[in-house]
Amino acid sequence: MSEPLERPATIEDVAKLAGVSIATVSRALRSPEKVAESTRKKVTAAIARTGYTANAMAQNLRMQRSQMVLVLASSIADPNFAGILIGLEKAAADRGYGVLIGNTEGTTGIEQTYMRFLSTGMADGLVLLTGHIPVAGEPQTPLSSLPAVVATERPLAHSDISYVGVDDVAASKMATEYLISLGHRKIVFISGGPADIRSDLRHSGYRQGLKETPDAPRDWRVEGDGTAESGRAAVERLFIKDDLPTAFFCFNDNTAIGVISALQLRGYNVPEDFSVLGFDDIPFANNFTPGLTTIRQPRHHIGEKAMTILLDRLANRSLETRTHLLHGDLIVRESCAGVSKRGR
Repeated sequence: MSEPLERPATIEDVAKLAGVSIATVSRALRSPEKVAESTRKKVTAAIARTGYTANAMAQNLRMQRSQMVLVLASSIADPNFAGILIGLEKAAADRGYGVLIGNTEGTTGIEQTYMRFLSTGMADGLVLLTGHIPVAGEPQTPLSSLPAVVATERPLAHSDISYVGVDDVAASKMATEYLISLGHRKIVFISGGPADIRSDLRHSGYRQGLKETPDAPRDWRVEGDGTAESGRAAVERLFIKDDLPTAFFCFNDNTAIGVISALQLRGYNVPEDFSVLGFDDIPFANNFTPGLTTIRQPRHHIGEKAMTILLDRLANRSLETRTHLLHGDLIVRESCAGVSKRGR
């Protein structure tokens, strides 16, 4: 590897080391989307080796661009966050951008602090995983005051903002139809809470799956909040009423894990006594006993698509606002079985 230059690096040094023309280096800095990925990587490596990074940053300031994107999340502890972030960062790096992460924990003050990154020019665009327009608890921020924005993970009630996520309705319908194919007719849906729009979307898919069954099983919803504890509590409420399903379709994997834990504590086996199906396919889903049957979100793809839309918007390549729903996959493991195997 070459030693850093003693004098300030120039664009000519970068071009020479990368084996490209000065014009190509300039284009890679100004409009990275117009440069082939292999060339972009050569230029990026040459910038790092020559120490030209500071010069490139100064150029971005002259262009009034930071080449950074702010990703605002309610909690980075969300099991889906890491996978989406990997996709976001990959697409950003391919276009010469970096990513700033804002972990708000649902706190208005923290959210306001991160939003200053946009007002002061530290970030050019915003990816929202919070499910709302900043700032939480404040009068709604006018969309006209925000830079380019894309939402992911949680849909927004704003048609002016593009959204990228899994098709919750179609995936939940598929999950319900799978349980029905196993012979289940008493299927309870454990929700994610009234404030989470994804819960209503997944409940809608569950209802569609029921309606397409000739004997029209009961639409049965028990409220939860997306935590394992709410899954355990839902089981306890059902046992108190002595009104038991043969299968549980849970809003997410955390809820499903809570359901299975509560059933096991009562001496039941899954799937011999009850079938349990989740949503998300978090990393722990395959390391739990029994392995959890669930819907897998294409998290990397969601992140890549969201960042691509945002950067295209920043480059004025696409101003169209759209909802992009990606296919979820049914991952069959050991937590579901046919009714005939249960002996009930």
